[in-house]
Amino acid sequence: MSLNFQKAEFIRSAAAPENFIRDGKPQFAFAGRSNVGKSSVINRLLGRKNLAYVGASPGKTTQVNYFQVDNRAYLVDLPGYGYAKVSRAEKERWGRLMESYFQEEADRITVGVLIVDIRHKPTADDITMHTWFRESGCPEIVVANKLDKLKKSQVEPALELIRETLELTDEDILLPFSAEKGAGKEDLLRLLDIACEEWNKAE
Repeated sequence: MSLNFQKAEFIRSAAAPENFIRDGKPQFAFAGRSNVGKSSVINRLLGRKNLAYVGASPGKTTQVNYFQVDNRAYLVDLPGYGYAKVSRAEKERWGRLMESYFQEEADRITVGVLIVDIRHKPTADDITMHTWFRESGCPEIVVANKLDKLKKSQVEPALELIRETLELTDEDILLPFSAEKGAGKEDLLRLLDIACEEWNKAE
């Protein structure tokens, strides 16, 4: 049975590994740079305007936030990285939290969703996050957000640059997406559903 993504609720923010949720339900881990529109992508998927906080300034997601979907899975909003104007100590805290999540929760990550900006070459931080997902062994979906900011003729060259930079193969999933307009939403929901089904079969 397909997950009802409209039936979603915020459960918990984890500022430390002891607060991670470990109840055996599948987890969709969303990661992305501070200003890439990650919260907007999550809100678009869940059909809500402000369930995931959309900050006026980047870097507002400083903890691991859990949203329960249909009482059957979690959408996990990981701390944004990159552009946020925060102290070095705070950035290091985020980094340790992220590392703990990937080290301790790897077998619970059903699928990793890496959100990049379709208009720009992926950053070194994007590449690091991509590597973490790969090393955790979970399937990964690369979502190229802000599709609405490009002309049609610019889309394929932009996607090709992302493929090259992240060294994606033909088997890897790269999905053009617009949190603003909703393009790609149904495709992403379907891919998350499939990943959840496959994870449940393997359990």
